[in-house]
Amino acid sequence: MAETKGYPLSLRTTLPAPRQRIFELLTDPDEVQRWFGPAGYTVAQIDMDARVGGSYRLTMQPPEGDAFHIAGVLTEITPVEGLAYTFAYEEPGPEDVETLVTISLDDAPGGGTELSLEQGLFATEARVVLHRGGWSDSFEKLAALISGPR
Repeated sequence: MAETKGYPLSLRTTLPAPRQRIFELLTDPDEVQRWFGPAGYTVAQIDMDARVGGSYRLTMQPPEGDAFHIAGVLTEITPVEGLAYTFAYEEPGPEDVETLVTISLDDAPGGGTELSLEQGLFATEARVVLHRGGWSDSFEKLAALISGPR
């Protein structure tokens, strides 16, 4: 058996909404466009076929500089429980590799939803740090969206 080399990312957050609502926010392209990305970044365009085997492509616009693209294929979708998809930069840098994102949703003690994210494996620790920051910002934007007006 070959040794797997790389660096994993694991994050967990509790969101103030039921699993059904969180699942909708993760799989509805219009909703994903509202919260995905690091602070200051916007999703300028999104194409998403939210079914197993369906693809997605996001055009990400940073606060400064040129837009870039993230794309992948949805490999698993279990309503109100979670999903998994590949994640790749269309214009990869030397440290970028395709990763697998797995998101699980569970009822949180006291209400709301506990979201667990696993992503990897990354080629370098620096890429883990970058993605941890991006996901943390995304989850803050997601929490603000849930708490704000619908």
